[in-house]
Amino acid sequence: MEDPSTWIPFLREHFARGSTKPYAARRKTLLDLRHAVKAYEEELLTAMHADMRKPRFEGYVADIGLVHAEIDHALQHLREWMRPKYYPTPLALQVSRSVVHAEPLGVVLIIAPWNYPILLALAPLVGALAAGNCVVLKPSDQAPATAAVVARLIASIFAPEHVRVVLGPGSEVGPKLIEPFRFDHIFFTGSPGVGKKIMAMAAQHLTPVTLELGGKSPAVVDRKCDVERAAQRIVWSRFFNAGQTCVAADHALVHRDVMERFLASAAEHIQRHYGPDPQRSPHFARLVNDKRFNVVKGYLQHGRIHVGGEYDATDRYIAPTILTDVPLDSPPLQEEIFGPVLPVIPWSEPEEVLSIIARNPHPLALYIFSNERRTQRYFTENIAFGGGCINHCMLQFGNPHLTVGGVGNSGLGRYHGKATFDLFSHHKPMVQGSTLIEPGIQYPPYTSFKEKVLRWVLK
Repeated sequence: MEDPSTWIPFLREHFARGSTKPYAARRKTLLDLRHAVKAYEEELLTAMHADMRKPRFEGYVADIGLVHAEIDHALQHLREWMRPKYYPTPLALQVSRSVVHAEPLGVVLIIAPWNYPILLALAPLVGALAAGNCVVLKPSDQAPATAAVVARLIASIFAPEHVRVVLGPGSEVGPKLIEPFRFDHIFFTGSPGVGKKIMAMAAQHLTPVTLELGGKSPAVVDRKCDVERAAQRIVWSRFFNAGQTCVAADHALVHRDVMERFLASAAEHIQRHYGPDPQRSPHFARLVNDKRFNVVKGYLQHGRIHVGGEYDATDRYIAPTILTDVPLDSPPLQEEIFGPVLPVIPWSEPEEVLSIIARNPHPLALYIFSNERRTQRYFTENIAFGGGCINHCMLQFGNPHLTVGGVGNSGLGRYHGKATFDLFSHHKPMVQGSTLIEPGIQYPPYTSFKEKVLRWVLK
């Protein structure tokens, strides 16, 4: 990587000139980005397939398609987001007007992960550009083919002093960027362990950070639900992108009364989705690298394999697998799985569900399958989680009107749609006083009459 001290000042200078701030300039950057993503679509799909055998459909629907949705949403609402917001002014501050201006932060850093290397690099970029910032973008070196295409895509439309892509190992690039330089915001998606290191480095400069992390996101299946539909949707969630999805159902907590039906239906849907030999299916991705493969393979020895369990190290392939009889203190129920393994744990009373989830608190997502509103309310009100669905999985991520973010161990800060624009903006409050009238109550000398008036207006 080229020495950052030779080019970061150019981003600062470019921002200081104010060329990124006007509405027309912001709109043009978004239109250019939309055009470039479309132009590079085939290269991006090919690169994602090269990095992790990602199926074209999954690459489009969960990466490229969602980026287009973010861009279109920002273009539709950008003028509204930029418009000053007027708020009521209390009687004590009259005669005046209160307004908040959204201003860009400056130069921001976005660090993307490998599992959704287009979406989680470009979706935050959309909000940062809409807010009028200059951006340093660091794609993941764990998806090198995709990172290279992203770099070419960005270079084709942006000057390097506006948006600059930095390639290389994250363990080297991160400290070289964060420790010597103060960014105006750092946006990171990845593991809690790396997130802690980034937060510690950022703290030296009092740089604000957004951490989009993960955790043990459970799917809770009540006995009063459409069990077959629940199994279908949980299987889709768990094995989409070979389980390498931070908002996927990490494990299923299934009521004992419907356990057998759930397991039978889940096995049936796995075969429907991927055929009798998923390794030959073009619809099933691979683990991103050997390290991830070995970690996930290790989970197979904890519990009883109900379906799947096959693996091939040379192909980084692990079959869609369902585990039962998994000890609660075993690695599959203590670590975020991030692979095609679904532990299924039985329960009888709702309190058991709360106890199991409390062992890995603050999941990024929660999925509740129940036809009873009382049960739905019980779990949503008694579990702290980032976001989720009732009777479905992962859909919350596809709505740009809904914020995405964790709570506690699963993340810090929220983004998506307007929330991303707000994240990369400083909301500057201003009170504009009138010079036509001067009540004078705030000035000395302070009299008993002034005090009476003050107490009345502050009630």
